[in-house]
Amino acid sequence: MAEHTGLFDGVFSRGAAETGSHAWLRAMLDTEAALARALERAGLAPAGAGAAVTAAAATAHFDPGALGRRAALSGNPVPGLVAELRKAVPPGAADTVHRGATSQDIIDTAAMLLARGALDQLARDLAAAADGCAALAAAHRDTIMIGRTLLQQAVPITFGLVASGWLTSLDEAADTVSRVRAERLAVQFGGAAGTLAPLGADGPAVAGLLAQELGLALPVLPWHTDRSRVIDVAAACAAAAAALAKIARDVTLFAQSEVGEVREGGGGSGTGERRGGSSAMPHKQNPVAAIAILGCTRRVPGLVATLVAAAEQEHQRAAGAWHAEWEPFADLLRVTGSAAAWAAELTGGLVVDPARMRANLDATGGLPLAERVAGLLAPALGRAQAYELVARASAHAVAVGVTLREALLGVPELAGWLDGAGITGAQIDEALDPAGYLGSAGTFTDAALAAHARRSLPSATESV
Repeated sequence: MAEHTGLFDGVFSRGAAETGSHAWLRAMLDTEAALARALERAGLAPAGAGAAVTAAAATAHFDPGALGRRAALSGNPVPGLVAELRKAVPPGAADTVHRGATSQDIIDTAAMLLARGALDQLARDLAAAADGCAALAAAHRDTIMIGRTLLQQAVPITFGLVASGWLTSLDEAADTVSRVRAERLAVQFGGAAGTLAPLGADGPAVAGLLAQELGLALPVLPWHTDRSRVIDVAAACAAAAAALAKIARDVTLFAQSEVGEVREGGGGSGTGERRGGSSAMPHKQNPVAAIAILGCTRRVPGLVATLVAAAEQEHQRAAGAWHAEWEPFADLLRVTGSAAAWAAELTGGLVVDPARMRANLDATGGLPLAERVAGLLAPALGRAQAYELVARASAHAVAVGVTLREALLGVPELAGWLDGAGITGAQIDEALDPAGYLGSAGTFTDAALAAHARRSLPSATESV
């Protein structure tokens, strides 16, 4: 987990895997150590060289700041790191350090290691957030509320259906993250121009051993200027961020004072201070988790765009485009992971107010059921005529401040149409009952919950 040492880390690094300078350095050292072990296994380094480099990489002190300053000499921090690592190993192992590799091999492979840890944590937090949504969907399967389209009241739905939509999007995002983590994280080892010429015919074997040592996939060939793997990681983060942002935006809208259908619960700071307070207004309880998620996810499109733009790389090694990836890649992993960690807390503690939901639905005096009333009249009047009649009744209800029922039954002209169609007041009352116009909301909610439950079941191979 990331340590909250920066001024904004409590928001943007919450629960996320570490992707800062120390994490980069550790991943680069792990790659150099794994390469030394692979060279020894291939018979290209003296016995014990792999262990010696591994020990030095694990115990010697390397200063990220100093390496960063030295990076100005070569355009990246690897040459300085290699020089320091060679000093830290016994003389007989020094020539094994970095043999056959180029700087991009080390940084790209380190990026894959960072991505693996970050995607693992992201998948866990997405799963936890999805579990929270599943609990909400089950508890509120039949909780009636108003559905809103274009920010206006539409027709009745259930909060269970809303939570099911959140749930399904999180489960699908988690599937994408897991697929990319399993299939697209590969070792990078090609040397200066992708030929591994210094290792002769042993190059592919060393690459395979390096992949084994690190637990990464072995690509068909080095991918120095093929950045599709980076883009796939970015796309997985973007999918997760989209699902998380949808939830957070809904919560901020539901939590508005004038709406008041949900509020965030729990989640203290650990200092005894109340979450959600304002520096100026003592009464405020802001939806901090939802706001923090949106703060994280709003940064994702720009980071993804940078990585996609950097994917156009010339010849065998890019001049600048590869360098442009490093920080956006790490930042993308960090802010997406932070958003997911916030979401796990948000969905697990969300407080729902069914009474306020029903009150907001009832406040419009039956107008959200206009569609159903038109359907009731359509067999007798025709669909177009029924729609026009109910539209006129709705406009009258808004204009004079009465319910849709009062407009339909109280305005003589409109009531005459109903009498002519043989529609009774009891039938109108039945059509205006929101509980009877929920369509397949319950069925869809059940399907989402069943699909989520299946994800938790062991596969046939796992149970053998």
